[in-house]
This record gives sequence, structure tokens and C-alpha cells, in this order.
Amino acid sequence: MPLIKPSTLRYLKEAAKLPRYPLLERLHGYVYLRWPYLYIGLGLGTHPLARLLAPLAALAARIHPLRPDADTDPQRVSWADSYHGKALPLEEARRLVTVRRDIDIRDLEKIIPYKRARDLVLRNPERIVALECPCRRARENPCLPLDVCLIIGEPFAGFVLEHHPDKSRPISPEEAVEILEREDRRGHVHHAFFKEAMLGRFYAICNCCSCCCGAMQAQRNGIPMLCSSGFVAELDPGACVHCGLCASRCQFRALSHADGATRLDPSLCMGCGVCVNACPRGALSLRRDAARGEPLEIEALLARAAGTAP
Repeated sequence: MPLIKPSTLRYLKEAAKLPRYPLLERLHGYVYLRWPYLYIGLGLGTHPLARLLAPLAALAARIHPLRPDADTDPQRVSWADSYHGKALPLEEARRLVTVRRDIDIRDLEKIIPYKRARDLVLRNPERIVALECPCRRARENPCLPLDVCLIIGEPFAGFVLEHHPDKSRPISPEEAVEILEREDRRGHVHHAFFKEAMLGRFYAICNCCSCCCGAMQAQRNGIPMLCSSGFVAELDPGACVHCGLCASRCQFRALSHADGATRLDPSLCMGCGVCVNACPRGALSLRRDAARGEPLEIEALLARAAGTAP
């Protein structure tokens, strides 16, 4: 058995191609990929070692403050800047897992509004692995199924598959679409995740529920780890029959149902589109909102990169 697994070497070689990519972040990425259940469990405070390692967590918070206003130094990077997700409507999530071509689009500032980790780089994007969600596994009574985290492209997919063969499996783009559609029917939100330690780029689509997902719970607590899809939901009062189904599916509490009426608070909406797909009467739709940034639309980005966009 080799001392260093081939997937680890591929990850390190990919990291070595990046100019000025710190050694600390390379190690961080290795730890995150190698022990994701320990990493996430410690972050959520559910792992047995969480209390013992609390001083290290406090030190990490000083290096990466939880909130962007935690320090007056504008050069300091918050945790949200180094690890964050963007909500995706189902159709865009489908396109992202079926792109089938390498992509190299850098610094998507208007789409990914964070200081760090905003590159869309895909190598071998047809290489997809379904991983048991670390957030769900950390919970006592998690949502099911567990294997709903989609790790996309190399070197990440190969690393996860080689190091976690009991908790991951290779899937085709078509199987990835099936997972996305099933999770959408359950009311779970598709997020494209970016992480500084993951070579500063996109690496996964997670299908998130607010009861299990650490990022969604951080968002509710004022830590801006998630950004809008670039869309916002609209409710047609004339078409709505006030069944309450959309409110039961909304993970961001933007929709509520009380006294026989359905209400929408656009300020809480992240534009994920789960409610739109759930509504049996077509009373909900998504519209573009320039104030919420640009959507992550892979076909438009490819056309723009090729100079063929209208």
C-alpha cells in the first residue's frame, strides 16, 4: 500500500499549480477532505471531541472571524468568505452536473459576492461522487437519505471516493440529476459550495435542509455563509388557494401560512425555487432581482467566456 494515496498526490499537484496558494490552505483542504465528518462534527459541536478542542476553535475564529464585521481590518477574511454557498434553482443545478466539459472561469465577483473562493473551475466534471452528508451524519435524527452531497470533478471526487469508500459512490450525471430532483421534491435547497481550502473554487452541490445543514443554521444566526440565487419568489394572489404547501417547504421562512392565508416575505427569500416547484397551482414564480447579484447560469457563463453571448 503506498504511503500517499494517488488521489492525495493529484490534489497536491493541483494545489501546486496555483500561484501564491498558502501551504496552510493546502493542509486545510487535505484535512477537510480526509476527515469531513470529524471536521463538520466539530464545527457543529456534535462530535464528542468538540468540547475538548474548543480552545482550537476559538483560535480559528480569531484567524477567520465568523462575521465580516468582527474586526476593523478590511484585509481579514471572515469564515463566510472562506466557505460559502450559492442557492441554485433546480434547472441550474441540473445544468451544472451535466456540463460534461472542463471549465475555467475565474473571480466571479458579481455572482459569488465574497472576498475569497469564487472561481468556477471544473476538471473532469462528469466524475461525480455521491457522499453521505457530513451535516446529516452529525445529527441524532437526520433527514434521509444521507448520500445527497454531490462532489463534482477532480481532484475532489477521486479523493473522496478513495478515502471514504464506505460513505461514497461514483454516480453518472444522470444519477446526479435524479438525486437533485428527489431532494427538490423533499423541499431541500441546492447550494453550489465554494471553499478557499478547496483550491479557492467550486467543488460540490449540497442538497440542504435547515434542520441539518450547518451553513443554513449559521445563516439564520447572522453569519452570511449563503448568498441568493439572484432570483426572488413572487406570489400570484389570484392563483394561490392558500393550501400552505409552499410554506411547509420553504427552508428560509420566507413563506408562512396562518389564518388561512399564505404570505411571502421577499426579504427572507434566497431564490432557490423549491416553493415554485412545490406549488400545485403555479401561483409562485421566480424573477430576476439585480439587487441580489447575478445568477450562476453555466450556459450563459460559457457563452460569455467564448465571446458568443448576446
